[in-house]
Amino acid sequence: MSTHILARDCPATAIPAGTAAVLAAGTEVFVTQTLGGNVTVRADGGLFRIAREEAAALGGFSPAPDSETAAAPDSAFDEQAVWAALRTCFDPEIPVNIVDLGLVYDLAIEGTPAEGHDVNVKMTLTAPGCGMGPVIAEDARQKIATLPSVRSAKVHIVWDPIWSPQMISPDGRKTLGLE
Repeated sequence: MSTHILARDCPATAIPAGTAAVLAAGTEVFVTQTLGGNVTVRADGGLFRIAREEAAALGGFSPAPDSETAAAPDSAFDEQAVWAALRTCFDPEIPVNIVDLGLVYDLAIEGTPAEGHDVNVKMTLTAPGCGMGPVIAEDARQKIATLPSVRSAKVHIVWDPIWSPQMISPDGRKTLGLE
């Protein structure tokens, strides 16, 4: 995509380990993906995920507005809104959202509109050893939590059934060039 120099020290997450890192000011990075509001960069030392709120550290880079992730304050809550929020979550190495990757196994909504909604999601990862799992799950949880009338949002990582590439949706397969 494009190369940038970090204007300041920048908190990041190492991919695929999922460990916290700090990329030093002056580091040259190559932006590889900007899906879901976060930025994936390649630098000496590997791949890193930079959270949207830290993207200003990328000198001269400005992420596109992410209108898909923010619900309008007057919009109504429904199951489709939760699925739409989940479709804005991406593995930082794969340009397909977690729904189309087949990672979301279950979505349960409890509550009433007057009291708010409790949303529970069960999702898996493409590999059991993926250190980015908690990062991806937290991204999904945060995006669900911003929906109108959501009282609580929880995202649980599960391993049954084990994920396989056959779980990728037709749209996801097309994006990945598998069809």
